[in-house]
Amino acid sequence: MRILFVAPGWPKGRLWGELGFKFPSLSLAALAAVTPDSFDVTLCDESIERLDLAAPVDLVAITAMTPQAPRAYAIADAFRSLGTPVVMGGFHASVLPDEALGHVDAVVVGEGETVWPRLLEEFQRGEMAPLYTSDHLVAMADLPRARRSLFAGKRYLFTNTLQTTRGCPFECEFCSVTAFYGRKYRTRPVADVLTELEELRKKNSFAFFVDDNLVANRSYSLELFAGMKGMGFKWLSHAPIDFGREPELLRAAGDAGCVGMFVGFESLNQETLAAMGKVTNRATSYLNDAAALRDHGIGILGSFVLGCDGDTPEIFPQILRFCEEARLEAAIFPILTPYPGTAVRRRLEAEGRMVSNAWEDYDMGHVTFQPRGMTAEELQEGHDRLNRSFYSLGSMYRRLFKAHRSLQVFGPMNFGFRSAIRRTMRR
Repeated sequence: MRILFVAPGWPKGRLWGELGFKFPSLSLAALAAVTPDSFDVTLCDESIERLDLAAPVDLVAITAMTPQAPRAYAIADAFRSLGTPVVMGGFHASVLPDEALGHVDAVVVGEGETVWPRLLEEFQRGEMAPLYTSDHLVAMADLPRARRSLFAGKRYLFTNTLQTTRGCPFECEFCSVTAFYGRKYRTRPVADVLTELEELRKKNSFAFFVDDNLVANRSYSLELFAGMKGMGFKWLSHAPIDFGREPELLRAAGDAGCVGMFVGFESLNQETLAAMGKVTNRATSYLNDAAALRDHGIGILGSFVLGCDGDTPEIFPQILRFCEEARLEAAIFPILTPYPGTAVRRRLEAEGRMVSNAWEDYDMGHVTFQPRGMTAEELQEGHDRLNRSFYSLGSMYRRLFKAHRSLQVFGPMNFGFRSAIRRTMRR
């Protein structure tokens, strides 16, 4: 039997749809890894290729984040109109399964690796249920190695993506990670990770750990970094800003080849940080923390959430000045987005401040709620201006002009973001 895995594309005219560098869906490759060999599996990623809506397959499996949901539903409707059953999973369908079931035959809620084989067995018997929910979280020792053969021949920047941990011990108001993976921080055996890295090294010396917080368990991270030392990787991942206050951990990560971290600064206002639950952040130490990462060869892709209740129009030039003073190698500036299933959405709904459920606008680049310290128009305009200013040639020079080993990654990243932002504005 034939299964088609589908990653829906991002709409053109949206930042994430305009970015030239593309990465594969690790979640679909993980599901493919637990698919019995009796199934013929293929992948279509609309970000890099055209989807054949009349493809001769027996089952279609789609994953989607919230802004991709409308496209996912359109794909599902098209296949079902021809009699092909469709299954959907991922963040959006897991939180709103009833909505998804208006377009698909079955929904997988939460982590899919444990229930996917059962779903396929029941599908073969003609007994597929509408809802599949695992009764336990995946044991990380049992996490399958991604079936990367699905990526062969596709135009990805690179395919060396892997996951070593799931869950997050924190519960930030705006984040959907804990709603999906839970608060329990689970780690994969270091030996398994190192074995996978040995295989990946044969293809490329770059790697990206998709973990939401690679360094939440200090002893685990130190063991992993010690094992990676000397492997020759240049790698990136995610870490909280207090990573900059851990000299031993920083040194170990740098020695292991870390060239960049995605860091959630989120706000320059300590009261705002407290309100959103960002307990690890101390705004007064941001400059020192950022410098500590750079001193160990680690560049920063910073993130600042715009439109929090303490924000006013003055926040946009303040953030730009900070980013240039801290010499952040790159940054994103998401508008506060009340995703389904998050605490911030529940709060804004209770306060009567939600103004849109147009899921395609939940791309972190559009205002979908009523801000408190400014108008929606001021928030949108400030977001757009900040993106243009940060990725202007002048700002790029001020932040990147000094040689740093992370420049090989963040130089192209800056020009990639600059081009994508300009295309987005034109559209």
